[in-house]
Amino acid sequence: MRNQKNELKLLKCIEQDCTMSTAQLAAMCDMTEEEVKSEIEQLENDHVILGYKAIINWDDTIDETVTALIEVSVTPQRDKGFDRIAERIYQYEEVESMYLTSGGFDFTVLISGRTLREVAMFVAERLSPIEGVISTTTHFILKKYKEKHTIFKPQEEQKERPIFV
Repeated sequence: MRNQKNELKLLKCIEQDCTMSTAQLAAMCDMTEEEVKSEIEQLENDHVILGYKAIINWDDTIDETVTALIEVSVTPQRDKGFDRIAERIYQYEEVESMYLTSGGFDFTVLISGRTLREVAMFVAERLSPIEGVISTTTHFILKKYKEKHTIFKPQEEQKERPIFV
């Protein structure tokens, strides 16, 4: 039987920094290295851990990309709900993330492209024509401040201010 408390602790540590060694993870989670290795293998096999990714500040590289958040409204399909339309959309290489949401639209889709035109053409030629898509609204990401708990620009150290009493 799996120890759910250790499992959650391990998952949170891996999510925070997936480059930690099994020795570091074991120390942080009060487990042995063998238990960590076994637990990670099981979590990967169970598709709880789907992959390991670095968070990169692409604005500080020479790679020029445009990221857009697209709100998509759809008509759910009989017997398949939102899943069939979602599958058609998330299969595109440009789609980085996709979520079913509540509120004024159904899906939030994050995509990247080399230019504004490339993103616009994706929306116009590939996304909008999908059967069941009613409307789209595209928002271009101008600057990223924080992603997955990671602040992109460290806060400037505040200068000490004298306190007058």
